[in-house]
Amino acid sequence: MAAVMGIGRFVYTPVLPFMLQDGSLNEVNAGIVASSNYLGYLVGALLAARAPLPGGPYKILMIVLFSSSLTTFVMSLTLGVYWFVAIRFLAGLASAYAFVLVANIVMQRLAELRSLRLFPIHFTGVGIGIAGSSVMIEWLGTRLVSSAELWLASGILSLLLSLCVPFLLPPKKEAPLETKQSEQTASPSSAPSASLNKSAIRLIFAYGCFGFGYVITTTFIGAMASLTPELAPMKSLGWLLVGLAVIPSVFLWENLAIRIGYGRAIALACTIEAIGVALSVLMPTITGLSIAAILLGGTFVGITSIGLIEARRIASSDPRQIVGLMTAAFGVGQVIGPSFAGYLYELKGDFLLASLVAAGALILAALLTLRRFSPH
Repeated sequence: MAAVMGIGRFVYTPVLPFMLQDGSLNEVNAGIVASSNYLGYLVGALLAARAPLPGGPYKILMIVLFSSSLTTFVMSLTLGVYWFVAIRFLAGLASAYAFVLVANIVMQRLAELRSLRLFPIHFTGVGIGIAGSSVMIEWLGTRLVSSAELWLASGILSLLLSLCVPFLLPPKKEAPLETKQSEQTASPSSAPSASLNKSAIRLIFAYGCFGFGYVITTTFIGAMASLTPELAPMKSLGWLLVGLAVIPSVFLWENLAIRIGYGRAIALACTIEAIGVALSVLMPTITGLSIAAILLGGTFVGITSIGLIEARRIASSDPRQIVGLMTAAFGVGQVIGPSFAGYLYELKGDFLLASLVAAGALILAALLTLRRFSPH
């Protein structure tokens, strides 16, 4: 998770200010490149959930894990915007495949050990990868001359983490995914799902709003800091705070959701995140950006996790339909957000309007999830 998510998917955020500084990208192109990565992630997540994978999940996991490191390496080749768009799409594809496969493998093995309660620890890898790569880039950023060197260093860190995986999560004899899928096809549970009820539609729409609402700040928080000389220390520090806040958040939101209900927990998290997103532009100081980073990191992984758990609960029969549609809605929001922000930056010269629209989308998501969801 640290390799494919913390670095493979999210290291673009702390490297982006250096790419803008050395002219590798401008703000509009930066948004297009980010959207390409999220589009790749959407396609990869849907394919990993549905497409047959010859050789079994573990072998494919190893392939996409090292592919993620490779795509990070080749971002150091400054061959133009179209190159960056293509590579970040492939990076999103690889990180999504790895995310889905490793989550299923870890969950299955913990279930066999009757230790499924430990599964949230798996998601702390996202925060560890974000925080670790931020520290590295902050340290290297004052010593290296170009963003290309930062991409090379990130690729090396990703590769080192990936090399640890076969030892920490060794291979095990598993039935090929095609066999499992054919068994599911033969079972009654894989019969066509009933039409979605109003609760499911409400949750899917809310999840799409969340995808749009969180992604602008997660993509451009470093770039926002680089616009103001006084905020220069936040170029990497802001993303470090996001990563550190992610680590405890996965436990906090799961425990809170059990107490107050998953829908209310999602609504509360979206509201808190909306405050953070708005603060990032309404309070452009080190204090304001620090609070924004902590609120963002403390909510976005938690919302992702408890949102999918709630989707499985309200599914009328086969949960794959609603989970697939939620993934699609979330992905569409992610794809639109960065390009939307980049074009508004070109028109307005800042990220104020884009961030306030994003905060509004999060408030809408909160309103949609405040009322209890019904499985019927």
